[in-house]
Amino acid sequence: MTITYQFPEGFWWGSATSATQIEGAASEGGKGKNIWDHWYETESNRFFENIGPEATSDFYHRYKEDIRRMKEIGHNTFRLSISWARLIPGGRGEVNPEAVTFYNHVIDELLENDIEPFVNLFHFDMPMELQEEGGWESRDVVEAYTKYADECFRLFGDRVSKWFTFNEPIVPVEGGYLYDFHYPNIVDAKRAFQVAYNTMIAHAKAVEVFREHNVKMGQIGIILNLTPSYPRSENPADLRASRIADLFFNRSFLDPAVLGEYPQELIDLLQEHGQLPQTEKGDSNLLKANTADVLGVNYYQPRRVKAKESLPNPYGPFMPDWFFDMYEMPGRKMNPYRGWEIYEKGIYDIMINLKDNYGNIPSFVSENGMGVQNEDRFIENGEIQDDYRIEFIGEHLKWLHKAIEEGCNAKGYHLWSFMDNWSWMNAYKNRYGFFSVDLVTKERTAKKSAHWFKSVSENNGF
Repeated sequence: MTITYQFPEGFWWGSATSATQIEGAASEGGKGKNIWDHWYETESNRFFENIGPEATSDFYHRYKEDIRRMKEIGHNTFRLSISWARLIPGGRGEVNPEAVTFYNHVIDELLENDIEPFVNLFHFDMPMELQEEGGWESRDVVEAYTKYADECFRLFGDRVSKWFTFNEPIVPVEGGYLYDFHYPNIVDAKRAFQVAYNTMIAHAKAVEVFREHNVKMGQIGIILNLTPSYPRSENPADLRASRIADLFFNRSFLDPAVLGEYPQELIDLLQEHGQLPQTEKGDSNLLKANTADVLGVNYYQPRRVKAKESLPNPYGPFMPDWFFDMYEMPGRKMNPYRGWEIYEKGIYDIMINLKDNYGNIPSFVSENGMGVQNEDRFIENGEIQDDYRIEFIGEHLKWLHKAIEEGCNAKGYHLWSFMDNWSWMNAYKNRYGFFSVDLVTKERTAKKSAHWFKSVSENNGF
């Protein structure tokens, strides 16, 4: 077999997931409630087919067989998250020994199978008690998170060297405080920006604590969904629209995480509209001193924008989209099963931007994937023939390979996800896994893409 796209030695091949989305056992093992458990109890109708986070994919009981399968399909790395509400029920106080045992077993099992664990501390799953105190609006919750992070480094830092503070921190901001698709379902930009700001303070405090632990070969970073904002045209109005979209949705986290400071243009914009968050003395020094060592990049689809067609409603709430409209590019390539645009070159553009403007920070594709509904219609001889997923991954890897050839510091590729998992309000509507999961029996079955990925990983290319 001729390898056309050869990746650097030691490239990270694997997949990613989060605690709430695969563990299940939501009220077992001493776990406290998080916002998803609570929201599902109060408004189950908002979840696809009324499926909640109680059982999900049952990784809590099946992690051994799942990790064995990861090894079988060529994983050398795997990203998971720790459930704060499982480790420290209520978010503060005593560590739950059953959770420590569970996460120790998972980490040890991964290492025994030559899979390096990448551990993320927070993936949308605020403990309910802390949400009632205001969640990320509260600096007290930031302090509770810092203590939680400290416990994680103490408990697992002897075996885990790759750590991440947050996954897609913009999403709780958008979902919880702007567009009403995550709990607490608040629509208030001022509070949204406070949540965003305090999240970055929490990130910096966790980085600071991590450095005190002297983790062997330790690296700590953050995982951002860096969706490029492409302008409709080169017209100055369209270019400004794309620049402002980029400020709100990418640079609001990327700049403080990697450069240690916020873009002046964003500060000016928020100030002009009376939307600046409250800060505390010493915050700017904290951010400057605690930048990320490594960056995870989640990429699914591009954002295309154009200048506003009409002025924003002066009586309506302030919103980022006061400054741009979404733009549907004619003739764009689509995932017909999910309604998202497919634009593989986006991954290259992100990496070039990191190289040119962010010190070529070591980074990796921490999520990329293709969600498809009703995949059973593609079964032949008992196996889902997901050629569309193989093509999707392959085309993104070609652009990632080109970026690496041009000097980008990209270290790996993780698919979302190892197996079909529960996806927030969408539950199991769109399937993303290398393995399908039967929701009744919880049986896992490899899809065609799983075998293909094994070959890619074994050959370190394709």
